[in-house]
Amino acid sequence: MTVRLLLRVTAIGEGVVGLAFLLVPNIPTLVLFGQPLDSALSEIIGRFVGAALIALAVACWRAAEDTQSSVTSGLILAMLIYDVVAAALLAYARFGPGLAGIGLWVGLIGHLVLAIWCVASLRENRLATGK
Repeated sequence: MTVRLLLRVTAIGEGVVGLAFLLVPNIPTLVLFGQPLDSALSEIIGRFVGAALIALAVACWRAAEDTQSSVTSGLILAMLIYDVVAAALLAYARFGPGLAGIGLWVGLIGHLVLAIWCVASLRENRLATGK
């Protein structure tokens, strides 16, 4: 479970989902929540989500080249926070308002796995750098 692999997997996964939200926000919304976006505002917000995910993907891809950097550790910590919050929001979507698309559980479990991987990578980085 190397840091480089975590960063590459995150970059590819979030990049693909980000592109989908940016270009056709209704499709990932249907897959995750089983409902389309219902207003121009929600489509714009979906596209902002896409832009943010693409930015995260680019940062992860670039950081994979310097896995021992404290900046990379900061990025992994930020990803940990994002993955925990994303998993919590997906769980809330399911158990609160009862939204559920075919990809909701995949997204929820995927974010939990990535969060655990982030914790392991932060420990690995701390042991390797002695910080």
